[in-house]
Amino acid sequence: MIASVWIMAHRGRRQALVLILCLIELSAVAGQARYSIPEEQAEGSFVGNIARDLGLDVARLISGKARIITKGGRQYVDLNKDKGILVIKERIDREELCGKTTPCSFSFEVILENPMELHRVTVEITDINDNSPTFRKEEMKFEISESATLGSRFLLASAEDADVGSNGLQKYILNTNDMFGLKQHSSPDGRKYAEMVLQKPLDRESEPKISLKLIAIDGGTPHRSGTVNIDITVLDVNDNPPVFNQSLYRAAVLENSLRGTYITTVNASDADIGSNGLVTYRFSNMKEQLADIFHLDEAMGTITLAGHLDYEKEKKHEIMIEATDQGGLTDSSKVLIEIIDVNDNAPVINVMSFSSPVPEDSPSGTTVAIINVIDADSEQNGQISCATDSGLPFKVKSTITNYYALITVSAFDRELEPEYNITVRASDSGTPSLSSTTVLRLRISDVNDNAPLFDKNSYLAYITENNSPGMSIFSVSARDSDWNQNARISYFLEETQISGNPTSSYVSINAETGAIHAVRSFDYEQLKELKFLVRAQDGGSPPLSRTMQRIQSAKSILDEPDSPLECIRFSTRFGL
Repeated sequence: MIASVWIMAHRGRRQALVLILCLIELSAVAGQARYSIPEEQAEGSFVGNIARDLGLDVARLISGKARIITKGGRQYVDLNKDKGILVIKERIDREELCGKTTPCSFSFEVILENPMELHRVTVEITDINDNSPTFRKEEMKFEISESATLGSRFLLASAEDADVGSNGLQKYILNTNDMFGLKQHSSPDGRKYAEMVLQKPLDRESEPKISLKLIAIDGGTPHRSGTVNIDITVLDVNDNPPVFNQSLYRAAVLENSLRGTYITTVNASDADIGSNGLVTYRFSNMKEQLADIFHLDEAMGTITLAGHLDYEKEKKHEIMIEATDQGGLTDSSKVLIEIIDVNDNAPVINVMSFSSPVPEDSPSGTTVAIINVIDADSEQNGQISCATDSGLPFKVKSTITNYYALITVSAFDRELEPEYNITVRASDSGTPSLSSTTVLRLRISDVNDNAPLFDKNSYLAYITENNSPGMSIFSVSARDSDWNQNARISYFLEETQISGNPTSSYVSINAETGAIHAVRSFDYEQLKELKFLVRAQDGGSPPLSRTMQRIQSAKSILDEPDSPLECIRFSTRFGL
């Protein structure tokens, strides 16, 4: 804005006004760009030609002070303004950035100034096969009765592979043996797990222990794999496994539920009696972070909340439950727990760009700030409305998702209101609603829109004849309600004729103080009255001024006919 005022001070007013309007205009989001790169790229690696893809000149990136705006996280990408390209700032680990989420991407905005522009850029990170499948345990132990029926299934520990897609876990292989086969499954969330299936009767007397190896293989090139040992102890007698009454249990719980909140109860029955029919429950293949969130009563099968839930981090949890009888026979079931969102996050306001001061002659509709508002909640709890104080000449207008522009709705008058404290409030639609506020202090810069104003409508002064040249006669004074240079007043004599001579041959005026001095000695018999014009002019560009008008009426000397002094009368009057 300061540059705009400087231009207006040195060029024609009409041209300068056009430049001001151009400089304060805000462009909405002009474009979007999307790139795809593999993870683990070296620092400085090429991401994309942002200048070409957004239709911008490199010179525009430099002059517009282009910069990257992130949403509070790490900045993985740098902008090379000299070349108009994006490059890797630091190594990107897709697994660290997104975990299992696909596709994996991060977004940021490129903002330019003079005029302001906002461009959204999305970078997708593709997976490379840099992780092997791993088992959480070094070995699995089973105790299986020799009376186990053919086709009995035993849930095996799942392997975890941080990679996704074809690079993730694809299949399991059980080493060749006569006793057990392998059956592979996929859960609704895409996790792969396997069951060991008994395909030949066990005989504890001939083979009391069996050792196997389970191999997990991913689909990368080349393949990566992980291995776990399976140790099986063959027990005698128990010939009925537990059986769950449901293959899938569903439950829902609010994310702000207290510890100890009941979730659901699983139940498995065993046809055996006595100790062989006593069933206990345990979590199977549970993710490490869930162990502190849920509690399972081993005897009753009741699941309760033991930790803190956060809908914004995880919207549902799938847990495998294993029921085991005293003979080592097992059955498994799934529990799907859905998390219900509550309005526990207030909107977060980020001022992305703010222009202050703005000229007082800025037109209605001028954008003075761009604001980003984010609410981590979902659906209605995350729906944002943004507004400012009533009674102020501003309103908030939505541009793109989560972005708002603060624009003017009427003209300014710096002389009446030199600055505004603007409170912007963002509220969500939850019950009860949560809100956040931020205050912007906007200063109004001066425009030369007020001419000087004399403190009197007219001036009348007397001087005795035969005065000394240079003698001070009287002073005029004007004021200007503008500010700084626009309010700096200079005084000038208008070049009119008095008895055929220029006014400046009779009187002079101090341009800074307005003091009027006699240039010569006056003779009453030759000149009884002087009438002249004084102009007050401010220092604006272009300058504004007011000029005196002549007085046509006349008075007698000093209004005292018997006065022994002969005087010259000076009369002035001021007008536009």
